[in-house]
Amino acid sequence: DQDSRDELAAATLGYTPASLERLFDEALLLALRAGRGALSTADLWQARMEIEIGLPEPLDQPEHERRTIATHEAGHATVAYLVGKGRKLEVLSIIKRKQALGFLAHRLLEERHTQQRSEMLASIQIAFGGMVAEELFFDESGSGPAGDLAAATSIAVEMVGSMGLGGSLISFRAMDGGPLAGNLAASVLADEQGREAVERLLAEQKQEVTTLLAGNRHVIESLRDQLLDRNELVDDEITDVIEMAMSSEPGQIRTIIDLRDEDLVVQRSSARFGHR
Repeated sequence: DQDSRDELAAATLGYTPASLERLFDEALLLALRAGRGALSTADLWQARMEIEIGLPEPLDQPEHERRTIATHEAGHATVAYLVGKGRKLEVLSIIKRKQALGFLAHRLLEERHTQQRSEMLASIQIAFGGMVAEELFFDESGSGPAGDLAAATSIAVEMVGSMGLGGSLISFRAMDGGPLAGNLAASVLADEQGREAVERLLAEQKQEVTTLLAGNRHVIESLRDQLLDRNELVDDEITDVIEMAMSSEPGQIRTIIDLRDEDLVVQRSSARFGHR
């Protein structure tokens, strides 16, 4: 139908004609392997995931590791749902594909060529979702957030060193010469003030995510439990789980602003009655 065509068109922005041809070829192969004579929309989505992310690889994992990965990915999805305005959650998975033991695939609903500061901060917050979820549920995180930290640092470096969005209007891209010329990350992180600005920006966003997820633990739990049961959630399956968690505990889904207001009330009450 038209909605499915529009959805596919939005999901394949940037595809070349050759890429589209490969997508339909792979989808048709999936249909034929399943004994069907025609491909379906589900075949196209599955083919796209296999092309972009990789084929599923069976992996024998201890249950505690599966639980950690599921919690990590549920943290990403919860933050993305709450702060990722204009984004669609596409796949939430704990099935190993390529180097990823689990992943959240999400995309913008419309083609964009620029980003606002708030959108870049949201991307950093989404990257921290997995690490913070692990810390909330296990009191520590492990090796899982390595790629997330790299992604968050790259965004913060661009904001501080190139876009004037990190507290300074100096552009490190304007610096010529020297052994670090042409490497923005190296230039920014080698500069004491630049490094401090990146560290401060990242620490602030991690704290925002900690506040956000601490107030919405039940959403993480619901997504985690569904992942452990089903391994993978696709499209509306993700939001259905989140919205069911919201409806089962009305008023429990709270934004960072809500939680800040609540903290302010507590602080005022504490000051009034001398609590510490």
